[in-house]
Amino acid sequence: MLHDLQTLIGCSIFAADGRIGNVQSFLFDDRSWTVHYLVVDVGSWLTRKNVVLPLTAMEQPDWEKKTFHLRFTKNQMRDSPGLDGEESVSRQQEKAMEEYFGSLASWVDRELGASNIPTGRQYPVKTNQPSHLRSVWNLSDYRVWAVAGELGRVEGFIMDEGSWHIGYLSVRPEKLLSGGPQLVPTNSVESISWADQRIHLFQDPTA
Repeated sequence: MLHDLQTLIGCSIFAADGRIGNVQSFLFDDRSWTVHYLVVDVGSWLTRKNVVLPLTAMEQPDWEKKTFHLRFTKNQMRDSPGLDGEESVSRQQEKAMEEYFGSLASWVDRELGASNIPTGRQYPVKTNQPSHLRSVWNLSDYRVWAVAGELGRVEGFIMDEGSWHIGYLSVRPEKLLSGGPQLVPTNSVESISWADQRIHLFQDPTA
């Protein structure tokens, strides 16, 4: 089944021992168009407002009730790496998330108690390698250009619930008389210009 990611904003997130917050955003790989992390607003129970949670930390979502359940406790999530900003995730932050949640998964598999979880984890040594994790909202309102010219601006992201793959971009025509939004397959994207805020297609989506 397909979902517009916009409709999942505000979905409740539950840890193994209670509710922790609401979905605020999604981080996807700009090469595969696959969502890997949820950005969660945890309100006031942590000193920081947002945490990042990998899809691998979740049980099967309840799409009808729009709730997500984690395999971890609140305490286990307390020291998870955060983000300096959602628009472009640094490789340093990405590696921190990979390391933290990779280790956390092994702790859960061995059924270790929360007292065994190390605290105060530091980011790995900085790297010059680029990160390909982006917030979906970073692409909102980007102009979409096909071979025949400009199609419009991005206003939504259509994702498959089984794979979390963003298969389509919902594109709003520039002219109101041009009709409703058009679904553009992400496999027709040739490149993304982050500096110019443009998405270039290698073919017209109606071709």
